Amino acid sequence: MKKSYLRIIMALFALVLAASAFGAPGDTLPRNETLYFNGQQWGPVNGWNPYSSNNNNAMGVAQQDNARVIVFESPYIYNMMDGKQYPLLADGPWAWNAKRTEITFKIKAAAKWSDGTPVTADDVAYTWYANIKYETQAGVNSKDYIDTITALDPSTVLVKAKLGSDGKPVNPLQVIAYLSNNYVIQKAWTQKLEARCGGDATKFKADPADDFVSSGPYTKYFSDATKVVYVRDDNYWGKDSSMWGKLPVPKYLAHTIFSDNNAGFAAFKAGQVDVSQQFNPNIQDLWLKDNLPISTYLPKAPYGIGASLPTAFYNLKSYGLDQVAVRKAIAIAVNYQTIISNAMTNQSATFTQVPRSLMNPTAGEQALYDHAAVKSLQWTGNDIAGAKKLLDAAGIKVNRDGWREYKGKKLTYVATCPNGWSDWQAAIEVVAAAGKAIGIDITTNYPEWSVYQTVVTNAPLPPTGYDILMMWSDGAGPTQPWGRIRHLISGEFAGTTNNWNGNWGGYVNPVADKLIQEIPSENNQAKLKEIYTQLVKIYLTDVPSFTLMYRPQSFHAVNESVWTNFPREGDGTKPVVPPLDMTDGYGIAGLYNLKLVK
Repeated sequence: MKKSYLRIIMALFALVLAASAFGAPGDTLPRNETLYFNGQQWGPVNGWNPYSSNNNNAMGVAQQDNARVIVFESPYIYNMMDGKQYPLLADGPWAWNAKRTEITFKIKAAAKWSDGTPVTADDVAYTWYANIKYETQAGVNSKDYIDTITALDPSTVLVKAKLGSDGKPVNPLQVIAYLSNNYVIQKAWTQKLEARCGGDATKFKADPADDFVSSGPYTKYFSDATKVVYVRDDNYWGKDSSMWGKLPVPKYLAHTIFSDNNAGFAAFKAGQVDVSQQFNPNIQDLWLKDNLPISTYLPKAPYGIGASLPTAFYNLKSYGLDQVAVRKAIAIAVNYQTIISNAMTNQSATFTQVPRSLMNPTAGEQALYDHAAVKSLQWTGNDIAGAKKLLDAAGIKVNRDGWREYKGKKLTYVATCPNGWSDWQAAIEVVAAAGKAIGIDITTNYPEWSVYQTVVTNAPLPPTGYDILMMWSDGAGPTQPWGRIRHLISGEFAGTTNNWNGNWGGYVNPVADKLIQEIPSENNQAKLKEIYTQLVKIYLTDVPSFTLMYRPQSFHAVNESVWTNFPREGDGTKPVVPPLDMTDGYGIAGLYNLKLVK
């Protein structure tokens, strides 16, 4: 009898192990402890390596302007709502020395790794060493601006800026940005990774790092082709009074891997997703018509905080597009209201609400230039008469067939963006329609992304076929709006290959380049405003590209069937929690405020 019971117990134990191996943890999550997401993770996770840029682990590993900090953490976290960096692993604010060549900051005494050992300044320093040695993305992006990062003692970090020939930092903004964009990784674990990879950089970055050690509030729990799940570390150091003072509310963060936006949208409507970071068209219908408990950060259009500026770039090598009159005529003829209404279903501020410049709609950036000084250069669009007048004055006349000619040659262009990017395609169709309305023959073509990205990022662009091309711009971050302006118009990117930075049309303006170079080292706010205003004037005068819409940094819609008290405008939080899905930068603060619906 005892043997029979023992066999039964052993069989049950085997079933439990088998269930665990085949995904039961992901299938049996308690709904009242789990926050579900969509729109961030597409496809199965490849790895957990914080040194790698090939993890396909979007929710867990993302070092960026608003670093994703649910698993790994940075010294500071950026808040796009006020443009400030707040201490996370760091203890208090960072400080420049008198010459602004060195930054020092402390590490919190309470900060611990998931194995219980302290986070130290030596971890910060060794992370930098490894980033440089193994040429990680973080290292490559920062090596031109940071000279060294060292530990002065177990809790004090010294960051030395790389200096130019004048003895001044090459770019103080980039030094500051490193502190909130990039993770601190445990030295002991890094050395373990180095040992098993034999110091080989390719192997070091390709290792899946399933044995990672982290400092964040969540760690891996389960992943397969259908979902990825993170579980809260109840020993997380952040419950110390020096940080959050408590644990985040959900025990699990889960992201179902949907086949496409439509599948994610259906799950969101059904309450199977709590936080949606995907474009959901006509989002307002979900509460106005369907009466669902769904809401957005802003209760009315544009529903979210616009931070990035999807932009149409002119190929300046295309015939006639070297003429400002042609570029500006097309730009002012475009019906942006149609783009915003149709392509974005009003999830963008209009150019009447936020006049075009080089800035995003956030209050901090809007305050950085003189609006009155550039008002005469701004346009809201659909100005067909004005565009025709501009072309006529430039001698670009209509031929017998009704098309515009420049020096006897018909102006004909192809406007393009990646196939399947439906909101971008809708925008490009509006650009083509504007061209035809003023006598410029613009047709559309939508290559697959695999082809498109290869062509756009490698100069020279074809003289035809990619005449007007749509690409993104920077969102909100500690280097903005300088970084966005640099990527939009800096000559350093013109004519370069493997160019993922910007200025894909090849615009060169030495005056603009000089102004861009001055910004990072300028401390005088009045002077900065003057520089930014001059750059906006140059951009709106030369029109090397033109913004088509304002796009949220993250789409942030929530279904309050299970959870409530999500970040939203006017919720009284101080600092204000940004609408970044409670995973990015200071947005993670939202996880500590959630409540279950009663």
